[in-house]
Amino acid sequence: MARIALFLSALDDGGAERVMINLARGFADQGHRVDLILSQAVGPYLSQLPSTVSVIDFQQPRLIQSIAPLARYLKEQSPEMLIAALEDTNLVALWAHALAKLTARISTRVVVTVHNTLSEEIRHAHNWKRRLVPRVIPLFYRWADAVVCVSQGVANDLQRLGVPAERCRVIYNPITTPELVAAGQAAVAHPWLQPDFPEPVCIAVGRLSLQKNFSLLLSAFARLCQRRSARLLVLGEGPDRQRLFAEVEQLGLTDRVDFPGFVENPYAHMAKAAVLVLSSQWEGFGNVLVEAMAVGTSVVATDCPHGPAEVLAQGRYGALVPMDDAVALADAMDHTLQTPTPVRPLQERAAEFSLTRITAEYAALFELSSSSQGRAAVHPPAAPVRDLSTQI
Repeated sequence: MARIALFLSALDDGGAERVMINLARGFADQGHRVDLILSQAVGPYLSQLPSTVSVIDFQQPRLIQSIAPLARYLKEQSPEMLIAALEDTNLVALWAHALAKLTARISTRVVVTVHNTLSEEIRHAHNWKRRLVPRVIPLFYRWADAVVCVSQGVANDLQRLGVPAERCRVIYNPITTPELVAAGQAAVAHPWLQPDFPEPVCIAVGRLSLQKNFSLLLSAFARLCQRRSARLLVLGEGPDRQRLFAEVEQLGLTDRVDFPGFVENPYAHMAKAAVLVLSSQWEGFGNVLVEAMAVGTSVVATDCPHGPAEVLAQGRYGALVPMDDAVALADAMDHTLQTPTPVRPLQERAAEFSLTRITAEYAALFELSSSSQGRAAVHPPAAPVRDLSTQI
């Protein structure tokens, strides 16, 4: 069995964090010893970690302060693979690995994962740090043993920024699990999602931020409501909440749009909605599209860079519409409400992004498997430990 470490700053309510939790679970299910390392063990996803994953809390309020303890962990524990996600965290992982190699012979291989379209992040950044980090990435990502991109579009974008093509590997996100499908069957309290509610409900899930472009969704939904009665739920939190509330009032939709905030089980809400809409200006993959398809819900998405077109196979599994086109988005929502996509092909497509399949692709990067030989076999299986106070 191999020892595998995954590194994040915290377990915030983002798509990359959910992906890392899934990977941790997938590796543990294969019999590997898994450590989830956090700069701070905080965030709403902490409760979703399986007991087979050991949590290591560095208790560092700033991510950069994790460099030294992570280097020490690598020297003392020497995992076969270290996987990091998100740009700042990726850089800290690479710097810690380089620091550890200065004073010890370690054989840990580092995988950094890229979950968004970095050129778009640069273009929309409002502070110097967000603009600088993607620009230094080509220099430091050369230190990685592999750079995993969550879509081909992300890989192409990263190569245009200067990351060598031979470093990049496309591995889609591990989304579909039996637990997700089962969670979709749970009851929900929201009155609009009850079996006897008379109007179809559209749903969107994501951070209330510029990237998700919920203003476009609200405009399209207002047009839809001119044709038919419908409701809209937007799950998530973020900096644009008050602005979006104001837009709802301006559009006269206060009784037709609701923002429940972060919910523990979005899958049950998705399963009971008529259509999930992704209205983003840019993405890396589009996790919510797969999540909705896995529970049998039709989807509509903007054809933004990058991810939705790949997930939906260029529109085969759900409508793709031009960005910033409220009329086209309203038309697609209306058509999908009238003619939903059959459940079976949706779920078959979602199965192509299963945790089992994607975890195997990560393991294949370095030929790790549950039957690994040699050095990978010296570690015993992980004990079910969840020690959030341990500081390396």
